[in-house]
Amino acid sequence: MSSTELPGARALSAAVAPKVATVRVAEGEELRSVALPGLTLTVRSRPPARTGLPPALYVHGLGGSSQNWSALMAQLDDAVDGEALDLPGFGDSPPPDDGDYSVTGHARAVIRFLDSGGRGPVHLLGNSLGGSVCTRVAAVRPDLVRTLTLVSPALPELRVQRAAVPTGLLALPGVAGLFARMTKDWSPEQRTRGVLALCYGDPSRVTDEALRHAIEEMERRMSLPYFWDAMARSARGIVDAYTLGGQQGLWRQAERVLAPTLLVYGRKDQLVSYRMARKAAVAFRGSRLLTLPDAGHVAMMEYPETVAQAFRELLDDCGRS
Repeated sequence: MSSTELPGARALSAAVAPKVATVRVAEGEELRSVALPGLTLTVRSRPPARTGLPPALYVHGLGGSSQNWSALMAQLDDAVDGEALDLPGFGDSPPPDDGDYSVTGHARAVIRFLDSGGRGPVHLLGNSLGGSVCTRVAAVRPDLVRTLTLVSPALPELRVQRAAVPTGLLALPGVAGLFARMTKDWSPEQRTRGVLALCYGDPSRVTDEALRHAIEEMERRMSLPYFWDAMARSARGIVDAYTLGGQQGLWRQAERVLAPTLLVYGRKDQLVSYRMARKAAVAFRGSRLLTLPDAGHVAMMEYPETVAQAFRELLDDCGRS
């Protein structure tokens, strides 16, 4: 929602990749594809309100896409020059050639994209899986990150939320295929409502129009031949990252982050426990914590105005550099 060396690489070219189906582009947004060696990434952007604004990059969570950031991007187009990435195998980005869906693999994709475009350092924002990916990026490539904003980051927990267990089970060999067969008769609307109930603190806040768009996107994703493989391998990547120790452990890497950090947690999050907020606030040195009593796992979608205001305060304290 929901592994070591991270080399940079130069982009070979930028090109439009073949599309399986039409992806929704909100008013004011643009999509482009960036081709890197063994990797093609779809990037969603919103032209900034004026020139000269600092760059920002948004990274979604497991099963999500760059569309998860549309509401927040619209709120912040006068503060940053924002781009949102579709991680490999998600959104409109095809699978990576090497099949690497580990947290480090996704982090490597983010780093290669930033290196290729020369946009760094950026204000880096991540949700869930994207939060763990961004944590790793900020730890190993501090030169690429001005500030770090994490919304319900997927960081190791000793007591995993009960609602998150099915996601962890996807990591087991054969489970994704089994689940696909068991749910083959579920409609896109049933699947979408299930995801909303899991990710939102209050699913009734979703408008009819937003629900319709989400159902259409679900239908598109389910038609992709690699949908379940990308989900299963990325879930396995999260589980593997949770078990890593030493310098590659995510909590150890959180302690290495130098960038000013904003942490956002929802008290009604069913996937990342709110009790982890205190541990995260200690691990990320000098961080600030925003807690939203009615938010679930995707606060930037549920309360974009509130998250945007907290981000603006982070920028103000950092001198909008």
